[in-house]
Amino acid sequence: MAKPGFRLALFATLLALIVVLLGAYTRLTHAGLGCPDWPGCYGFISVPKSEAQLAHAELHYPDSPVVAHKGWNEMIHRYFAGTLGLLISILAGRAWVNRHHPSQPLKLPLFLLAVVFAQAAFGMWTVTLKLWPQVVTGHLLGGFATLSLLFLLTLRLSGVLPALTVPKRLQYWATAGLLLVIGQIALGGWVSSNYAAVACIDFPTCHGQWLPPADFANGFHLTQHIGPNYLGGQLDSDARTAIHLTHRIGALLVTIVLLGLAWQLRAVGMTRLAGLVVIALGAQITLGISNVLFHLPLPVAVAHNAGGAALLLSMVLVNYHARTSLVRVKQPMLARWRLSPRKHSAAPITIKGETPWRF
Repeated sequence: MAKPGFRLALFATLLALIVVLLGAYTRLTHAGLGCPDWPGCYGFISVPKSEAQLAHAELHYPDSPVVAHKGWNEMIHRYFAGTLGLLISILAGRAWVNRHHPSQPLKLPLFLLAVVFAQAAFGMWTVTLKLWPQVVTGHLLGGFATLSLLFLLTLRLSGVLPALTVPKRLQYWATAGLLLVIGQIALGGWVSSNYAAVACIDFPTCHGQWLPPADFANGFHLTQHIGPNYLGGQLDSDARTAIHLTHRIGALLVTIVLLGLAWQLRAVGMTRLAGLVVIALGAQITLGISNVLFHLPLPVAVAHNAGGAALLLSMVLVNYHARTSLVRVKQPMLARWRLSPRKHSAAPITIKGETPWRF
């Protein structure tokens, strides 16, 4: 049976996914600086459109002319992100009010609220620091973190637990898969913030070579100067090639580990979960290759972000099942001294009041 707050957490998770995709769309349409200030747009709550508003924008931001469609891309993203922040605040408030209830998660909603405040700061710095790659990548990671933590909260409020006991090695595979996917998302953010997605326009080679010239030192120089406008990127071709190649190598490592994880899941009977991992992985690989071969078409690039989110959520689900499946109700100590024979039940033992899942 679902616990109080489940539906709100589920709705917030879906909204977080929309916010992540809107962020990707804003970034890919070069609208990250569509509004040169924060949290408003040229000092207004929406994009300037009247003659007086446009004159005000030209007077106060002479170096940032109003481009309406880019401004709206940015502001719609902010509107949705602000709504998500309000929902997370409500979840945290409800958790605090019900903190004495044994089935109410508290630390996770409060941590989510802290992540939201951090995300607001990164959103502001993205604009004020003019798309500084470190901040843009951090902002992207914060969005994915918000999404995955909301999904975890939804799972915990769903009132459902796995019915299987899994071996310890599956936990190791699940943890490795989660960490690698997070690392690959971070690399994807670094690719995007440095405009390196089309640094290689062929596949599986790059510029027709297996080992093209690449400047890894500058490509991963994490203390780039603050001040220039990073719209379009500041790195040269070799540095962007290094970033792109590293992302490809990361994709190969993720593929190997997730296929191994799917095999381990199948071995313990979690065939549907194994299939989910394989499907999400296959879709993401296909979208990544399509981005290269078709030179980053907007729908495919946004879908690639959605694929990364789906892969991350599948890892959260796998880890949730791999870890909570070990939680069982302990028998009372006095039960050991019963004189009558114990009747064994074939039903799986789960936490009281929970419903077992079997994948």
